Amino acid sequence: MSRTQRLELDDATLREWDATVLHADTDGVVLDRSAFYPGGGGQPPDHGVLLWGGVQSRVVGARKGDDLVLVLEEGDPVPQAGTTVRGAVEDERRTALMRTHSALHLLGGVVFREYGALVTGGNMEPLAGRLDFNLPEIPEDFKERIAAACAAEVATDRPIEVKTLPRDEAFQIPDIIRTATNLLPPGLTEVRIVDIVGLDAQADGGTHVASTRFIGDIELVKVESKGKANRRLRIALH
Repeated sequence: MSRTQRLELDDATLREWDATVLHADTDGVVLDRSAFYPGGGGQPPDHGVLLWGGVQSRVVGARKGDDLVLVLEEGDPVPQAGTTVRGAVEDERRTALMRTHSALHLLGGVVFREYGALVTGGNMEPLAGRLDFNLPEIPEDFKERIAAACAAEVATDRPIEVKTLPRDEAFQIPDIIRTATNLLPPGLTEVRIVDIVGLDAQADGGTHVASTRFIGDIELVKVESKGKANRRLRIALH
């Protein structure tokens, strides 16, 4: 189990906090407390800085393993173990990724509700993303219908709630896994659920906005065919 307390999982709005360096070398820094999202589920890692004693080091990535290791910009100073640092997440990037991740969940919920299609893949960057669906056939007005439905869900301002449940209890939620393949590790005892209330409840480890209103305008940029039974939907946020 990682020695780092993951602050962003409980409060996605947190941008600054104090922490103690547990380990540091040229490969990265391990903190006792961190709000840097390390990446996963298609969401890229946060960027930001560590500040201490008038020194600044830029955080440009992270690695998950036995510990959560923050990757510093090459050549930046490395704090020694035991140092108290101030961590700060780059707000613009994180907020854009939160909006994008929530928008993709909303899109997945809409397509599942309308067509019963499961997600076969996905990816995102700040303010842009894509989901692939197992959709053998689509009607001619598919793009317009999905775009209108997404806009309606944003306007509805559905709350987006995060909770952690025991694995058995989580799997009692209907359609909790809407990917074609269940990616949850078999040894996982607790499951973090992101719930767009009334639309989409999914096992997820990422960061999200508080309600669909905060996603903003979703543009359905393109619908592409990626095989006989696979459709790729690309979105952009404005």
